[in-house]
Amino acid sequence: MADSEGSVRGVLAANLKRVRAARGLSLSELSRRAGIGKATLSQLESGAGNPTLETVFGLARVLGVPISDLVEGAPGGGVTVVRAADVEPLSGVGVDLRPLRRIEAGDSVVEVYDQRVRPGGTQDSAGHAGTEHTVVQAGRLGVRVNGCEVELEPGDYVGFDASLPHAYTALDGEAVRSVLLLHFRAEQRLHVADALEH
Repeated sequence: MADSEGSVRGVLAANLKRVRAARGLSLSELSRRAGIGKATLSQLESGAGNPTLETVFGLARVLGVPISDLVEGAPGGGVTVVRAADVEPLSGVGVDLRPLRRIEAGDSVVEVYDQRVRPGGTQDSAGHAGTEHTVVQAGRLGVRVNGCEVELEPGDYVGFDASLPHAYTALDGEAVRSVLLLHFRAEQRLHVADALEH
């Protein structure tokens, strides 16, 4: 496991403070906008909290930044290797996400995640910025996007506007392994950030 400074908690603590300060938000104001208790935010900023997937997505949405702005450290040079044992997953009701890499190209940001959908639960999302892409590696995945439902098998792909309500469910009582890509365009990030000032 990564040390505390390189852990999701440690990186989130440093990045959350930095982004909140850049947005000119007090802890109280961010708490109000995100619907997250001030004590919980204080714990997250001190590295003592236990961030859930839902909390991190909510903070990213309110702050107008890609999730990787909160959970990824500074990139290194040369060859990038991410070891499974070194990355804490962000866990939600039905999904464990391991942030692997943030890729910036021109006006685009792509976040790469190793996604495990656990059996027995559904991971719902009210929507967030970006376009979501998922490629199933193992298991059968149920995906619901704005009322449309599809079933995916290994090798299958789905892509959709992530601002729409969506959900993932592991089918057949077995965990699903997949690669999740979140793609953001610069104007999507700016649009969300501008909304904070109104």
